[in-house]
Amino acid sequence: MDLDVKGLRVLVTAGAAGIGLEIARAFVREGARVHICDVDTAALAAVKKSDPALTQSACDVSDRAQVAKLFDDALKALGGLDCLVNNAGIAGPTGRVEEINPEDWERCLAIDLTGQFNCTRLAVPHLKQSKNASIMNLSSQAGKHGFPLRSPYAAAKWGVIGFTKSIAVELGPFGIRVNALLPGLVAGDRIRRVIEAKAQENGISFKEQEAAMFRSVSIKDYVTPQQLADMVVFTASPRAKTVSGQAISVCGDTNMLG
Repeated sequence: MDLDVKGLRVLVTAGAAGIGLEIARAFVREGARVHICDVDTAALAAVKKSDPALTQSACDVSDRAQVAKLFDDALKALGGLDCLVNNAGIAGPTGRVEEINPEDWERCLAIDLTGQFNCTRLAVPHLKQSKNASIMNLSSQAGKHGFPLRSPYAAAKWGVIGFTKSIAVELGPFGIRVNALLPGLVAGDRIRRVIEAKAQENGISFKEQEAAMFRSVSIKDYVTPQQLADMVVFTASPRAKTVSGQAISVCGDTNMLG
């Protein structure tokens, strides 16, 4: 299927590894032009060798001065902007709410939620000039269900959905589509670390904690980054021209988080 995104100008935050890199590569395969950013300079250096088609910047999305520099770089490289993928995020602390360090709480929200605002506010004036403009905000199933021992992350990801719904209404008259992606349990190092931390907190084994987390999932398998990337590319294509304001789950039918 030709998604008609050849030449699309795309910015992907946290695009040097994991889900972000899969999204960037999926766009490039479809003929789009992509700029990525990341805080991990070693990962950026590796991508420069492995994926030379991707232009790049070092950036912490919670730092507005760095975000301003990112947009200078991206607009210079791309010549404009058609799609923003707000992918940057951290897992945040695992623990009971009364034990969580307030600085860890603030850091999680600064990256996972405020970072999306920092990028979106600079992207919108350029997206208004596009004939096929879209924003995809990475949320989570933790933005739909309660997630015990992960309150900072869940709070941020619920906030992402509220942010998405609000700006979808605000930006719709300008033809800008805004959606949120809600992954389930995504294969990779991040979920492994989360399961390890929750298992330790609960005093059970990794396998027991993993089984508990899949207990309320219909399709008992990990989501792949490629599945998420395919959904992002589709929603950025003209074929999704009326898909906006949606919290799109790619999660194997997750009914509860444990």
